[in-house]
Amino acid sequence: MRIDIVTIFPQAFAPLQVGVVRRAQERGLLQVHIHDLRDFTADRHRQVDDIPYGGGPGMVMKVEPFYAAVEAIRRRSGGEPRILLPSPQGRLLTQALLADLAKAPQLVILCGRYEGVDERVVEGLGAEEISIGDYVLSGGELPAMVIVEGLARLVPGVVGDQQSVAEESFSAGLLDFPHYTRPPEFRGM
Repeated sequence: MRIDIVTIFPQAFAPLQVGVVRRAQERGLLQVHIHDLRDFTADRHRQVDDIPYGGGPGMVMKVEPFYAAVEAIRRRSGGEPRILLPSPQGRLLTQALLADLAKAPQLVILCGRYEGVDERVVEGLGAEEISIGDYVLSGGELPAMVIVEGLARLVPGVVGDQQSVAEESFSAGLLDFPHYTRPPEFRGM
């Protein structure tokens, strides 16, 4: 599985270099490519945002850099990726949705910031809006990492015991049972 992430903060993805995601990449089971959205701008200031058309507060991320990024990723990979946009108004991320996303050979996650992303990114690129909960964050980087971490566990061969993936919380619509380790008794418990 290949995952391309487009962001204005590539350094925010350092946590993907540890744990299960790192092991998946080392084994060649998962490829994660981080792209700086500013590399896909056409002006010398590398501007990725502008004032909202029609007025309003804040700044909106421009459509052109996202299109350029996705088009470049398509050319490099030779594929037609499924495109995701973390967004509070998106479809709620569930274990079932992760299982569906894990079937795709390639995903592109577009990380927004500020007041949001120009709606033409969703309409024109067919980006699926995905929410990790009913709250607002400053950008799409943390939700993107949640998506990648959840997907990595579902790639066959990433988790040592595939049965643990099949039996973990939410896979059957139920929560997991409590877990314990040694010693069998600790402070009367």
